[in-house]
Amino acid sequence: MNESKKRRIGSMLMVGVLLMSAVLSGCSSNGGHKPADSNTTRAKLEIKNGKYDPPVTITYLRPWGPDVKFKPGEDQDSNVHTKWAKEKLGIELKNQWVSPSTNNAFETKLRLSLASNADMPDIISYRGEFNLVRELIESGKFVEAGELFDQYAGETWKKAINEDPSVWYPYMQDGKRIGIPILDYAYNGDPVMWIREDWMKKFSLKAPKTLDDLETIMEAFANRDPDGNGKKDTYGLTIGFKNWLNTWMSDAGWVFGAYGTMPNQWNLTKDGKLEYGSVTPEAKQALGRIRDWMSKGYLPEEAGVYDETKAAEEFTAGKAGIVVGPHWMPSWPLEDVKKNNPEAEYKAYPIPAGPDGKAGRHGTSNANGVILINKDMKNPEAFFMYQNYLFDHYANPETNGEFEYGFAEGYDWVMVDGKPTADAGLAGGYAPEKYTLTFDGARIPSLNMAALTSRKEPTTPFEKKSGQAYRSLCLKQPKLL
Repeated sequence: MNESKKRRIGSMLMVGVLLMSAVLSGCSSNGGHKPADSNTTRAKLEIKNGKYDPPVTITYLRPWGPDVKFKPGEDQDSNVHTKWAKEKLGIELKNQWVSPSTNNAFETKLRLSLASNADMPDIISYRGEFNLVRELIESGKFVEAGELFDQYAGETWKKAINEDPSVWYPYMQDGKRIGIPILDYAYNGDPVMWIREDWMKKFSLKAPKTLDDLETIMEAFANRDPDGNGKKDTYGLTIGFKNWLNTWMSDAGWVFGAYGTMPNQWNLTKDGKLEYGSVTPEAKQALGRIRDWMSKGYLPEEAGVYDETKAAEEFTAGKAGIVVGPHWMPSWPLEDVKKNNPEAEYKAYPIPAGPDGKAGRHGTSNANGVILINKDMKNPEAFFMYQNYLFDHYANPETNGEFEYGFAEGYDWVMVDGKPTADAGLAGGYAPEKYTLTFDGARIPSLNMAALTSRKEPTTPFEKKSGQAYRSLCLKQPKLL
């Protein structure tokens, strides 16, 4: 499968949503409409010295993942980020309630709130189950955020979102932009194959170029005691079926890509038509291959009930030798591989090809979530002030600026021998950007890939941090910024 075909497969879900949106919206136009919050009673806010005085409170909901860690004495409502927001912007951030993202706990609680017609917070930030996003949009509890975005978003944020305007499509209804997409770095979720390199060396195995090659590796990992404990307690590959087959981590979509399709999305056929990838003859072949692997003991028996994080734990715990997921997995959760076994090694490999030489993976959007704004929020401009600041100052930090080395000293960076370093082991491994309303602070899609592929000496704080972060994974050296 050539590269352009891969990209088409990865984007067909977006195309399908675009087509449906176009049918629903017809020739409607937002021109001349008043802002969506025009019928809401507005409280007058005063800005003094660049912040709200008195402070304004934003209530919100967002799932809290297992990768979010707090210092002793800090939590979701009181931490270095919430203190920064109040001191810098005069904005108090308050969770309406707190729920973890694992085992669909957040989704279950939010659905119960919707079913009971409970009050919604000012902001809901979510990335996860698409059906839940549609339920929230169709509830009628949220404003047409696109109009607010046009009115209040800063130029840096607008320019970033305009790099790919299709990021709006999944969050539209009747031609209106109900949700604001949370931007991610381009290609940030595209999967690669991570394999235990020490197990490969133990059995003198070669890089897998095909699914047949991969089966040879999985057979060794499942049946030849790669961890040397004398027990048959390891697996070749770990994947999680609970949510999706082609998902953001512990992915199985590449098996379908090897047969020329991709499940859970609309794909473009050779004759230019759209077909749903879960019901094609090729999908049946891929499912048969996975079933065969399961019967041979290459996969964990619990794969059907594992979510993305739980499945990855089989790899980090040393029970599975292969996991497929994004390039950033060494930062989390693969950091636990070394914690559990200091002698362990792992390495990234390309996705293997299928019987006809095809290799395919799901593509990823420039967005990884959505912001929904309550129609009863009295001052939505406060959220835009918050997010504009992060886009203007954090997304691409200035030299000598407040975010030059990271979000906060002693959390994601620290001084060592008079030099700043973002080495997690030295700085404590905390990531305040993960405390933000949009999970990662603010991201400009094209910025990361440009920094990684540039042949020039890095000069900006972002270029230095991005490039050295990857070099440190290879060289195991502190990231000196």
